[in-house]
Amino acid sequence: MKLYHKQIGQGKPLVILHGLFGFSDNWQTHAKKLSEYFEVTLVDLRNHGHSPWSDEFSYALMVQDLHDLFQDLQIQKPIILGHSMGGKLAMHFDQTYPDFIEKLIVVDMGVKAYPPHHAHILAAIHAIDLSKLSARNEAEAILKSFVDSEGIRQFLLKNLYWEDKGKLAWRVNFPVLEASMPEILRELPEKESFTTALFIRGLLSNYILDEDIPTLEAIYPDLQLVSIPNAGHWVHAEAPEAFLDVVLSFSLR
Repeated sequence: MKLYHKQIGQGKPLVILHGLFGFSDNWQTHAKKLSEYFEVTLVDLRNHGHSPWSDEFSYALMVQDLHDLFQDLQIQKPIILGHSMGGKLAMHFDQTYPDFIEKLIVVDMGVKAYPPHHAHILAAIHAIDLSKLSARNEAEAILKSFVDSEGIRQFLLKNLYWEDKGKLAWRVNFPVLEASMPEILRELPEKESFTTALFIRGLLSNYILDEDIPTLEAIYPDLQLVSIPNAGHWVHAEAPEAFLDVVLSFSLR
């Protein structure tokens, strides 16, 4: 599959992978700053953003999508930065193609299996009948009944666009992603990697707990873990300056 992507800046390659229900636009602000030091490639994963949709969805397929993109763009020895599902994809890529990645940056994602926790979001999407909406704020009103967080509501609404005059559509293939949740949430194989890795967690998030750290260190012996206070799962959005400081300190050394 040919993935939608955009590139800015010059220098060593740095690739940014968004999380579940996200797309490259979520990372524009950070990419602009990072492009002062790197050639930044922003990617829309399959069934997200501007990339094609498919009934097939797995980490193995997404790894091959990425590898094909890197071949097309002649990207070698990149730093790969992935948030949440994008972070797990980056780890799968590293395991599939050892020694390909220069450095790995995983943002608030561990290697363990996660229990289902997107039911409220999917219930909200099911409740929104796009054929009956005439304005985006009508979708937001429905979301409010299911999703308390204003930030998450705005994150989801970025995926809503006018496909045609008077016709709203989603940039996310929600039915396929919902069916693929067991795959998305499953654990990473316990395969040792010697890639230099940075894991960034928000201390208000429960994605990487203290008890998870020994397993991370066993899989990534060359590991640095940074905890950012007053930030949750969307640590890059909630503490952008601290996040960028950590990423640049690790990437430029």
